[in-house]
Amino acid sequence: MVEKPVETLPSAREESTAHLDGCGEPAAIETTLAAVLAGVVRTEQVPVDGHFFNDLGADSLVMAHFCARVRKRADLPSVSMKDVYRHPTIRSLATALADAPPVHRAEPVGGAPAAEAFAPPPPAPVPARSSAGMRRYVLCGVLQCAAFLGYVYLLAFGTARGYGWISAGSGVLDVYLRSAVFGGAAFVVLCVLPVLAKWTLVGRWKPRHFPVWSLAYVRFWIVKTLVRSGPMVLFSGSPLYLLYLRALGAKVGRGAVVLSRTVPVCTDLLTIGDGTVIRKDSSFACYRAHAGLIQTGPVTLGRNVLVSEATVLDIDTSLGDGAQLGHASSLHRGQAVPDGEHWHGSPAQRTDVDYQVVGRARCGAVRRATHSVVQLLLALAVYVPLAVGGVAALLVAVPQLSTALEPGPAVFGDGMFYLEALVTAFVLVFGAVPAGLLVLTALPRLLSLTITPGRTYPLYGFHFEVHRTIALLTNWRFLKRLFGDSSAIVHYLRGLGYDLSRVEQTGSNFGTEMKHETPFLSSVGRGTMVADGLSIMNADFSSTAFRVSRVSIGPRNFLGNRIAYPTRGRTGDNCLLATKVMVPVDGEVREGVGLLGSPSFEIPRSVLRDSTFDGLKSRAELRRGLAAKNRHNVATMAWYLLTRWIYVFALTLLVTAAAELYGPLGVTGLMLADLLVLPFTVAYFVLVERVVTALRPVKPVFCSIYTPDFWQRERYWKVPSETYLKVFDGTPFKNLIWRLLGVRIGRMVFDDGCYLTERAMAAIGDGCTLNSGSVLQCHSQEDGAFKSDRSTIGSGCTLGVGAFVHYGVTVGDGAVLGPDSFLMKGEAVPQEAWWGGNPARPFRSHGEDGSLSDDEGRSAPWQP
Repeated sequence: MVEKPVETLPSAREESTAHLDGCGEPAAIETTLAAVLAGVVRTEQVPVDGHFFNDLGADSLVMAHFCARVRKRADLPSVSMKDVYRHPTIRSLATALADAPPVHRAEPVGGAPAAEAFAPPPPAPVPARSSAGMRRYVLCGVLQCAAFLGYVYLLAFGTARGYGWISAGSGVLDVYLRSAVFGGAAFVVLCVLPVLAKWTLVGRWKPRHFPVWSLAYVRFWIVKTLVRSGPMVLFSGSPLYLLYLRALGAKVGRGAVVLSRTVPVCTDLLTIGDGTVIRKDSSFACYRAHAGLIQTGPVTLGRNVLVSEATVLDIDTSLGDGAQLGHASSLHRGQAVPDGEHWHGSPAQRTDVDYQVVGRARCGAVRRATHSVVQLLLALAVYVPLAVGGVAALLVAVPQLSTALEPGPAVFGDGMFYLEALVTAFVLVFGAVPAGLLVLTALPRLLSLTITPGRTYPLYGFHFEVHRTIALLTNWRFLKRLFGDSSAIVHYLRGLGYDLSRVEQTGSNFGTEMKHETPFLSSVGRGTMVADGLSIMNADFSSTAFRVSRVSIGPRNFLGNRIAYPTRGRTGDNCLLATKVMVPVDGEVREGVGLLGSPSFEIPRSVLRDSTFDGLKSRAELRRGLAAKNRHNVATMAWYLLTRWIYVFALTLLVTAAAELYGPLGVTGLMLADLLVLPFTVAYFVLVERVVTALRPVKPVFCSIYTPDFWQRERYWKVPSETYLKVFDGTPFKNLIWRLLGVRIGRMVFDDGCYLTERAMAAIGDGCTLNSGSVLQCHSQEDGAFKSDRSTIGSGCTLGVGAFVHYGVTVGDGAVLGPDSFLMKGEAVPQEAWWGGNPARPFRSHGEDGSLSDDEGRSAPWQP
């Protein structure tokens, strides 16, 4: 079972990731490996024919420690977790290592010419380190703060003038017209401002590198922040969004479709050919951070290219005409997919799988233009006036409300005002739950009647907008976070339209973060448990058409974190889908196995350690444990709503203070009140997190999901908020906030958007570089077992875009983890090492052409 691959892999001789330089005897290697494993499992000896998982009771954490010890031995070849899973006994592993041929690092896979497999050699390597002094670090923070103050002042000035003009209206109709005019003008300004800032501060982006915290970086940060926060981001998937990219300098062909909301920053370096499709959750920013430097480089996509969901395109990458990149895949620096070829995996490799399953439909320029005009009219005539003039209209129509906002000390001195503010905040927060349930269980269900599963519809028509509306409404995060990690999430998802069969309630069937294209074609089997980050891909797209289809996840499965599950997923009953796995869409249906990696390969479904708490699955024990968990989860949901109620109440007071200060101080008073919102939000949610962890600190545990340790961890994930942290990405202020939240973080760390799930269990050294989308997760759940441990990132390390670091990991000083990599639990990365891939493995040295070589003998394209 363990050695049966999902992909058509080479033989053991070709596949082993070991490097022996052509020497080694199986018997000698076998004896030494057995001694090393015996030391790890703390026994005198281990049978050489004993299965690591089935017979010895080891798990991936134990075997990761084994691999780390082997790598420290000069007399042994390097061993990866992939080797362990493919050769699950000491004897078979030793034989595979002894038979491994010498590695020629400059040759790509299969002996193909380097020019065919990858792009031309990238530019000369840049310095591996760039130390930004404390003076430059502080100056950068000051300039970023000044830019933020200027932006807030402009918003306050525009808001004050606009509100004054709108409130002078003589009736509801007049207020609406004024709101439409002012809102339209504000919309245009906010759309044009990022474009003007880009061309003024930067001009044209060119391939280069510059230190973080420098003046060049400050200009880069201002442009990046404005480009990614503009209202045009909301139009992703529309031809209007392509106009925005073109205005920023991108070369976008006719008929292209970009569904990803991750806006590219260095747009002059982006080329998207005619008819190319980029699906959601794809990253193609045309820049990356490495070792204290910002590096910019081109991303080139030819005509009729498909970039599937949850992908990462590093700088200096390309796909030729008609090429495809599968889901959960990545192109590392220097990789170039030739015309017409299909690649998948991380880093990507050739495959015969066809990921384009939707044909073409009639969708010409007239249809695209009409759709764009209708979108603009709806935005300017409906959405913008409601957003801008809603409060003003209420103040005009209901004079009693305006009395509370009139300048003067009487407002804050009136106790009735505080009571009314509390009631208003209560209605907004607690009333959102029944109102949201009513709307989300009724309106999308009616809209879904207009779409037939399996039928191909043209883009930018009625059915396309209905589909996007369903996805937008049913993916509302507030209710998913409220009900997730509890028994209530099952009833909520059923209400949305999920087919959950006869649910086996566990109290943790689904996490707080999951999404779908449509809930009405999402099926999950009995006994299946899902961690966080599941994305159900039940819609497929071409450049002219789309089609929705049912996605069925089998019974008794367990799905880890950050999994994109496609419509053609080939998994059945009793499967373990590991974190960031690429779900296969070809071959036989996999059952009774685990899948790991991208491209995926088979591993054991479960191990002895994960069955430690199986005794709690008896009917009586489950009933008692689930009842206790439900009570704790209800209290956690009450905490969640209570903290949001207090927060909204405080914001109401700040809005009132803004009105109070506007009289004597004008726009300056309004700006000062607005500025208080951000530091208050930080202080409030830091305090909330500290209160949640005060009685039961976050610490390493190995427990059942039916114990208070796990329930408290669920409260820790749900009650505090992390959304506000995104405002501080790429600034020195984020390091300060991390420290307030308990992270042991060093000096001058550059954090461009890393997420830490357990702040108090993470340690990050001086001068690290953390790219956007990277994750440091200090826990894992598999079925009913929960495990967590501390992870340490050494000084000067770099985590690539979308890299995922699991628990119990140690990364040595100066090490680099490539983009979209998955560093498994228990791994120990040596100092100055370069690792990449899913699962991550060593990339050992520079080749003759300036590329890197991995331990599989591949000329690895990724390079620092």
